[in-house]
Amino acid sequence: MKKFTAVVAIASLLALASTAHAAAHGGAPKDVPDAKKTMPMAEAAELTEGEIRKVDTDNKKITIKHGLIKNLDMPGMTMVFQVKDPAMVDRVKQGDKIRFRAEKLNGAIVVTDIQPAK
Repeated sequence: MKKFTAVVAIASLLALASTAHAAAHGGAPKDVPDAKKTMPMAEAAELTEGEIRKVDTDNKKITIKHGLIKNLDMPGMTMVFQVKDPAMVDRVKQGDKIRFRAEKLNGAIVVTDIQPAK
C-alpha cells in the first residue's frame, strides 16, 4: 500500500510540475499549431455522402439517407433535416446522390451545404 501511495504522490508531483512549467513558458509549444485555428472550416465539417429520399418544399425540409456525419458524431441513418437556405430544397429531387454538410444550429441539425455527388 505504501508503494501505491508513493507512486500516486510522484505522479501527482510530475503532473503539477508539468503544468507549472507550461504556465511559466506560455502554455503549449509555439511550433505546434492548434488544429482548430489552422484547419479550414470546410475540412472541420467535411461533406457526408447521402441520397435524397424526400423533398418537402412546403416546410423547407429534406429527408436524407446518409452515412456517418463525423462532425456531429452521428451514425448513418435516414432522417429529416431543416435547411439553412430554403433554396436548397429546389435544387434537389428524390433519388439524387449528394454530398452535404450538416451542423447543429440553434438546437437543430441543419443542412448548411449540399452538392451533387461526384
